[in-house]
Amino acid sequence: MKRRLLPGGLGTRMVVAFVLVSSLSALTTAALTFYQARTAILQRAQDDAVRDLRAQLDSLAPDLPARPAEADLRTLVLQLDRAGGARDWRTAAGYRDGRLISARSPAPDLPARLTDTAASATTALVQRFHHGGQPRLAVALPVVLPAAPADRPTRPSGLVVYATFSLAGQQRDITSLVAAARAGALPVVLASIVPALLAARRVLRPVRRLRSAAETMATGDLDTRVEVTGHDELAGLGRTFNTMAATLQADAATLRSMEAKARRFAADVSHELRTPLAAMTAVTGVLDHDAASGDLGPDASEALTLVADETRKLAHMVEDLMEISRFDAGAARLDLDEIDVGELLRKTLALRHWQDQVDVDVPEGLRARLDPRRVDVVLANLTGNALRHGGPQARTQVPAQVQAQVRVRARSEAGSLVITVRDSGPGIADAVLPNVFDRFTKGDTARARSAGSGLGLAIAAENARLHGGTLTAANAPEGGAVFTLTLPRDPV
Repeated sequence: MKRRLLPGGLGTRMVVAFVLVSSLSALTTAALTFYQARTAILQRAQDDAVRDLRAQLDSLAPDLPARPAEADLRTLVLQLDRAGGARDWRTAAGYRDGRLISARSPAPDLPARLTDTAASATTALVQRFHHGGQPRLAVALPVVLPAAPADRPTRPSGLVVYATFSLAGQQRDITSLVAAARAGALPVVLASIVPALLAARRVLRPVRRLRSAAETMATGDLDTRVEVTGHDELAGLGRTFNTMAATLQADAATLRSMEAKARRFAADVSHELRTPLAAMTAVTGVLDHDAASGDLGPDASEALTLVADETRKLAHMVEDLMEISRFDAGAARLDLDEIDVGELLRKTLALRHWQDQVDVDVPEGLRARLDPRRVDVVLANLTGNALRHGGPQARTQVPAQVQAQVRVRARSEAGSLVITVRDSGPGIADAVLPNVFDRFTKGDTARARSAGSGLGLAIAAENARLHGGTLTAANAPEGGAVFTLTLPRDPV
């Protein structure tokens, strides 16, 4: 699992980012302040040491001979050590390539780099170093001779005076600066959390309002709007959201109005057609009897039979349209009853004289709480389709070596009733399978007219959903279509 470097909440990320920036700013400020203060402390100590040593040397150097001996140098450094006072420096002097002379033994330790360059220098040299784990400062002050003529630069006399003294006091001051910087940075970091929380709250408040409004809109309340204040980017986002919501509300109202008009039109047309079709169906019954009696000629009998068949199809389509309109209007209701599934299936087949054409596999005593009329409609539609496209009535569509049959199986699985209707026909075309439960979808699209209205499977699927179940279609690996009806045994 990929771990996040920062917490997932936007508010948390804003607070963390704010605190990090504040911490970085505080640390940067403390570091720069420390560096400048440290430089100032050391520079002041260095300048004071050079100034004091030069003052002492300027007062003592005129008494030295032109070529001082070791005794002269020892007297000089002894006087310089005494004049050091609180600075407690240790001095040494050297003339040309001679050894260093100091008043106390051992001679002060000096950096080799300083002694190598001091003999040829004409100005004071300083170098910080550590000795015995303590910071020290070494000063080399060459004694120069005045130039003749006066416009020429001075030249070294060969005499160099060295002084070393401890920087422990300055180091303590620097250590105090570090402690003060640390002590000052922590409160700054902690104090930055408060404005960070306030800023995050101010920024996230409109974001939370937008999220709440979006969630409300997702439930279908399209008249939701957010309160917009200010003129920043978040205010612009809020205004855009309100514009979008208003547009969606207007579009949804238009679509609902169009949908309601379409449903009302279909229901009204179906209702108006129902009465004349009922009369036409009664008349076609009489005409069917006359055609069957042989009183009419062959042409008239064939015409009457065709009219009667088409009238019955039209009446069936009108009934299907009215049923669909009831589903669309939300007027369809369940009339639940405790039934024996096997008995219901056998009655469905017997009423349509299919009992000899269908293999039934239902366990004895399998009961469920269902709406018998609606389940009968579903089973009749699935079984009728299976018989038309893959049963004994459709042998011409099945290979000769395959026995055409329709099998209906019911079983109980995990508190649900599962009914499977399987045939041995050619199956459902791949192009039709995804839309097989859509309205006015027919399995054989090549034929403009067929026995069905194209609404049977749509009504079956609606009845399954009304029970809280599902109806699915697939093609079996060995051939044929498989419809699976899954219903809760005790729907709410």
